[in-house]
Amino acid sequence: MELLNARILGIESSCDETAAAVLENGRKLLSNVVATQIDIHAEYGGVFPEVASRQHVLSIFPVVDQALKQAHLGLKDLDAIAVTQGPGLAGSLVVGMNMAKGLSQASGLPLIGINHLEGHLYSSWINEGEDGQPAPEFPLLALLVSGGHTELDLMTDHLTYHRLGGTLDDAAGEAFDKVARLLGLGYPGGPAIQRAAENGNYNYVQFPRSWMEGSWDFSFSGIKTSVLREVQGRQDVVNDGEDNPVVNHLAASFQEAVVDVLVNKTIEAAKMTQAKSILLAGGVSANKALRERLKQTSPIPVFVPAFRYCTDNAAMIAAAGYFRFCAGQRDSLSIEVRPSWRLS
Repeated sequence: MELLNARILGIESSCDETAAAVLENGRKLLSNVVATQIDIHAEYGGVFPEVASRQHVLSIFPVVDQALKQAHLGLKDLDAIAVTQGPGLAGSLVVGMNMAKGLSQASGLPLIGINHLEGHLYSSWINEGEDGQPAPEFPLLALLVSGGHTELDLMTDHLTYHRLGGTLDDAAGEAFDKVARLLGLGYPGGPAIQRAAENGNYNYVQFPRSWMEGSWDFSFSGIKTSVLREVQGRQDVVNDGEDNPVVNHLAASFQEAVVDVLVNKTIEAAKMTQAKSILLAGGVSANKALRERLKQTSPIPVFVPAFRYCTDNAAMIAAAGYFRFCAGQRDSLSIEVRPSWRLS
């Protein structure tokens, strides 16, 4: 693939973040704007799809406009528009897709539909200035962990993925959200569990690890059930706004079990595939315990995006869009959103 000089506008609206960004040559970030809906959905304990799509409608134009102004560019200065096509919430995806189609039709710029998961993987290519960390080296083993996905993928080159395994039930991020609710820690669960775990003893309870021997698959429903039983069997798991040592210990023990499985299976898969680097991506990659354990344990370089690019953003969509643009992808205005779309 010949790498070109190109500026890509990325648009992301797959769940509850409305985002737009401009990226130059696949790495140099010129702007990055994210309008979050976390406070809106917190009262529901999770994302309410209809509310999310309505909020995207209100936010999409000002977010895209701000991204262009922040980059000091107009549409005429761009080379393509990349937009999340899926997976995600159908109503949310449609808002971003329609905005991208309208801009493409008005400007004549090529339209490129992007897999949201692919965007997460390309978040490690983003630099905020001229200098930054080197790009990951192929072949690389990617651990993709988010609220809806947990999988191991081998990337032998740009845009080339071989799925080794994935979750058979709950994704890691989903398990964090559910356990946080069980412990009364609120939403979103990942950051809440991490905060509580920092003051807890991870050896307090030895929660089970589901190793799924003989495969690269994951399962987190068992540990979620174990936490539920532990909570039901106690009278001291009450989050009343005060720092509760028992809650902290249970959060730390749960986090330890999940991190243990994710890290060990990733490193073993990297050895088996003779990968030259490991890439950690997705919303759960913001978890400090996971980031630090993987870096400390891995015998090969580990690439983890900056915290601001772990959760949903448009810079990662623009990064994936750049490589798709260089590969010659040009989509028609008739493309539709794909709410269920596997990476490989």
